[in-house]
Amino acid sequence: MNFSISGNKIRSDFISFFEEKGHTFVPSSSLVPGGDQTLLFTNAGMVQFKDVFLGTDKRPYNRAVNSQKCMRVSGKHNDLDDVGRDNTHHTFFEMLGNWSFGDYYKKEAISWAWELLTDVWKIEKRNLWVTCFKDEKEEIPTDEEAFQNWKNQPGMDQDHILFFGRKDNFWEMADTGPCGPCSEIHIDRGEAFCDKKDDKGHVCQVNGDCARFLELWNLVFIQYNRTSPSDLSPLPATHVDTGMGFERIVSVLQDVDSNYKTDQLLPMMDVVMKMCGQTPEERDLNITPYRVIADHCRAASFLIADGVVPGNIGRNYICRMIIRRASRFGAKLDLNDPFLAKVAESVIDIYGDAYPELPKNAKTIMDSLTREEKKFHSTVEGGLAILESLIQELGRNNITELNGKKAFDLYATHGLPLEITKDVLGERGLKVDQNGFFDAMEMHRINSGAGKEFGELGGEDAEFYASIAADLIELGKLSPDGVSQDPYGDQEIETEIVAIVKEGIKVDIIREGEIGEIILMQTNFYIESGGQVSDVGQISNENYKNLFMISEIRKPASGVIVHTGEVEQGEFTVGSKVKISFDSKRRQDIRRNHTATHLLQYQLREMLGEHVRQAGSLVAPDRLRFDFTHPEGLKKDQIRLIEDRINEKILENAPVNVSHKKLSEALAEGATALFGEKYGEDVRTITIGHDNPYSYELCGGTHVSETGEIGTFLITSEGSAAAGIRRIEAVTGREAYALIRQRLNTIDSIASLLETSSAQAEEMVKSLYQQKNSLVEDLNRLKEKEAISKYFLEKQSIEVKDHPVALSLFFEGIPLNILRQLADQFRNDFEHGIALFGSLVEDEKVQFIVAVSDSLTERGIHAGNIAREIAGKIGGSGGGRPNLAQAGGSDFGKLKSIKINECLIDIS
Repeated sequence: MNFSISGNKIRSDFISFFEEKGHTFVPSSSLVPGGDQTLLFTNAGMVQFKDVFLGTDKRPYNRAVNSQKCMRVSGKHNDLDDVGRDNTHHTFFEMLGNWSFGDYYKKEAISWAWELLTDVWKIEKRNLWVTCFKDEKEEIPTDEEAFQNWKNQPGMDQDHILFFGRKDNFWEMADTGPCGPCSEIHIDRGEAFCDKKDDKGHVCQVNGDCARFLELWNLVFIQYNRTSPSDLSPLPATHVDTGMGFERIVSVLQDVDSNYKTDQLLPMMDVVMKMCGQTPEERDLNITPYRVIADHCRAASFLIADGVVPGNIGRNYICRMIIRRASRFGAKLDLNDPFLAKVAESVIDIYGDAYPELPKNAKTIMDSLTREEKKFHSTVEGGLAILESLIQELGRNNITELNGKKAFDLYATHGLPLEITKDVLGERGLKVDQNGFFDAMEMHRINSGAGKEFGELGGEDAEFYASIAADLIELGKLSPDGVSQDPYGDQEIETEIVAIVKEGIKVDIIREGEIGEIILMQTNFYIESGGQVSDVGQISNENYKNLFMISEIRKPASGVIVHTGEVEQGEFTVGSKVKISFDSKRRQDIRRNHTATHLLQYQLREMLGEHVRQAGSLVAPDRLRFDFTHPEGLKKDQIRLIEDRINEKILENAPVNVSHKKLSEALAEGATALFGEKYGEDVRTITIGHDNPYSYELCGGTHVSETGEIGTFLITSEGSAAAGIRRIEAVTGREAYALIRQRLNTIDSIASLLETSSAQAEEMVKSLYQQKNSLVEDLNRLKEKEAISKYFLEKQSIEVKDHPVALSLFFEGIPLNILRQLADQFRNDFEHGIALFGSLVEDEKVQFIVAVSDSLTERGIHAGNIAREIAGKIGGSGGGRPNLAQAGGSDFGKLKSIKINECLIDIS
């Protein structure tokens, strides 16, 4: 298809237009919201500006424009079912937006929107309609200002200005907080676009239910602060927040009737069509799989580029789910081998210029997609087979809804995401109990990550502290930027108390034994961010008679930093000259661990590959924790080699240099950015190394001056933090020495117990270990003989008659491999039989095996189902194949009381 204007040109036109109007281009933030773990994904353009609207942050600009990457698919609340089944729904999409933070307002926002649409993009004015706010409850004033500004636009048809109520034209961030009326721009695409022509009585209209009228752009005018369901108060400054769906405007300007026919998605479907060997006509007859694959592959590519890996929890679950769903729809097109990497090449080609993180992470994207496809293919067959048996069971019992716990078992045991289970059931006219699924998931401490629409808002006391800051600035007690902060300078500085807060109230004095918050003219404390914890310390007067111990430091509003703590002696008053000092020994321990974290990330990327991305960290005085993306655990020799190489870098005593640059410049130079972290236009960078630095990261934390200050680096653990994410914990400096001393003491103690030298202790332990293993083998052989003897004794007492054999045998301390031998023996001895072999392990914990003869599995008897039912009665879980399954539990007594035949249904 030949497009007169490309999607990339449309995005560029939007950004350039508003840059010419004085806006600063702000690059899209990550799909993982920086510093907001409660929000699943960035789901709107305003997310990265949320703190500005709440008053907890300021930017060096008051006009902004961007195209924001967004994801709207989360847990219980999503429209994923519609993706691929219509022309407009997506998981990933872009939102074009322009913003005013207390600068221009309705007049400019409306006139510029009209100018861009009609003058730049040449959309016919007669086809445009707009809506304004009029409260159906008559409690909030009608937005006459927006109405009048729309009337003044050249060529605006006055009859095309409509009023709507709260549902359509009043925007709120949450139940409380900033809000205001909005004005939407719709386009009439003509009668041919109506998809309700055959519905009796249907009328095409704005905010109707057909595709003829399409909403293009929403202009939100934030002018109120909601403090309760019924109370609105004017904000001191008004803001503009607009959002235009990129895919929608591209479909309009390229004059196609589907987002999937634009140059942003059609090439991906062309790749799939070529792999399938189909024609465009054949593709259109089976379009849903094509749309799902294009949408999901695009979404997964962007997620992986932003550091999200397929896994079992939250964001990682969503990434895994959409890859597996795309793979399943590929199977409908007979694409049974991994194929998504080929589609991802098209994603990177289309979007790579606008989003350089895609080509930068191309190999990681393709490897992750292929690896997840292979993993899914290895498990999906069994999961779908079990789902098929569950569907047949529903049919036999005339039930139309699958139990949520069973759906969760399909996911937990066989990796079959809920969304795929829903797809399969929906194709049969059935559904699944989604609430039950999520309840089961919660019980297993695996949640879907379905955060609030904008996460926890925070800033609940921002207005209170912002008013304090405003008063102090007006009095000249604070600079226009608020409290001055320099956490990189002297350990102790002199300053002045400018405000005191106690129990949420401003006071003039705080006395001994009282807890409160002190605001100083300046501070040298570090506030927790980027994984590094906050400083602690003290405020004192000149002769140290008065002492305020600081336990926490925070920034509740833009320009305000508060020190929380308790007065240990004396008292403090507003206006007092004081000294503030952080705990320097603790700070030095933190600095060691932070620089060591940078060395660790560098060595991991060197050894494992560029796909390694930070996925979380903790830099504390006593340890460091580093989470990183990697599909498999590290081997012991890899861990030791990483540790050795980091200690080599420490012994080099390489310089650690700090510099300040533009974000774009640092990223272009190859600086590593933290996963999900917020960055401003100007950034602080840390480089480690001599002439050719080897570690280069964006970082606002505190660091040593030379690597030799770290002392010693020891990895204390390496393990899984989540699927596809590994975690390393380590210690440095004083903690590393303490660990070395403790381990040496342990070796000395062991040597003393063995009556040998420390050097000989290891060989002595090996000898004792071999002796122990020999004794265990002898014991297991005796247990095996005992178990087989008991089996043959009990077997003789069974009366077969015309019914299946049901045998239950119980032991103490018998390993699972012996129970499996008994199960194999049983299925050889009996053509029609079911057996339960259980063993008490320890503390009433039990493990057991269920065996079913092949003749009975053909009649629908399933060992896995029997094992799960029994396990449920004894506080455990389990499952397995139709002829052999294993499980465990916590009540051996209850297990022994269970009769195997009572767990069977309809055996004739």
